[in-house]
Amino acid sequence: MTTTLRPSGPIQQGADGARERAYDVCDNGRPVGALEIAVEPESAGGAGLLGSLRIDEPVRRRGRGTIAVLAAEEVLRGWGCAQVRTSVDAGDIAAQRLAAALGYTERSRNMIKSLPPVAPALPDGLTARPMTPGEFARWEDGAIAGYAESLVTRGMPEETALRAARASHAGHLPDGLDTEGARLHFLIHEGGTVGYVWVAPFEMHPGVLVGYVFDVEVHEEFRSRGHGRALMLQAERIALAAGHGRLGLHVVTANIPAVRLYESLGYEPTRYNLAKQL
Repeated sequence: MTTTLRPSGPIQQGADGARERAYDVCDNGRPVGALEIAVEPESAGGAGLLGSLRIDEPVRRRGRGTIAVLAAEEVLRGWGCAQVRTSVDAGDIAAQRLAAALGYTERSRNMIKSLPPVAPALPDGLTARPMTPGEFARWEDGAIAGYAESLVTRGMPEETALRAARASHAGHLPDGLDTEGARLHFLIHEGGTVGYVWVAPFEMHPGVLVGYVFDVEVHEEFRSRGHGRALMLQAERIALAAGHGRLGLHVVTANIPAVRLYESLGYEPTRYNLAKQL
């Protein structure tokens, strides 16, 4: 029995270089599943994306998913992609095993925590306060540069990374400090700022609206003193004050101290983001 991909619709292409197409997974010409592939816009790096693979229940566990993914990778190579990315739900063990067998490795994960009914107290000697407009202007320049640098470490060209970082901030903070729902707070110790946290409402996954930690950082000279944990407690306080019962975040897997901190605070993975070089 021969498993192949057959286009189920035309290629959808955008002016920014984005491209996507849906396919049927077929056995001898008979549809037994479906998948979608895409290419990110050039402003986001142009990596290939593999999404929404489905194999019909009666014909699963016979290698069709493996063949479909390998065929999709060949299409993405033909589209000029050097890397393909995909995401799998934390509870989908079969998808995780398939991805691992095909050489995909975790690059980041989404995590979420159900918040307690009572806001946690900050450790003794620490307080928090909102940024002022002047502080926000200075902070944003540095935050954009830092985000761009993180994108470069993931393989994105410098100019592309800077454009992507600027676009991200413009999208999530269109009105600066006046952006609806956005809260940016400094952590204060002995009268000085030691770090900051940015929390805002966000649809983390389809239909899952939570308070979300868009950015959190302890200034380098104040690290390894527990301030990162305190900032995450302040994020909980912000989310609870806004009426959110859950707090979500995204963390790069290589940042092991951050992953361990979030796990110790009760965050659990909801989705693993994987990548493979073609």
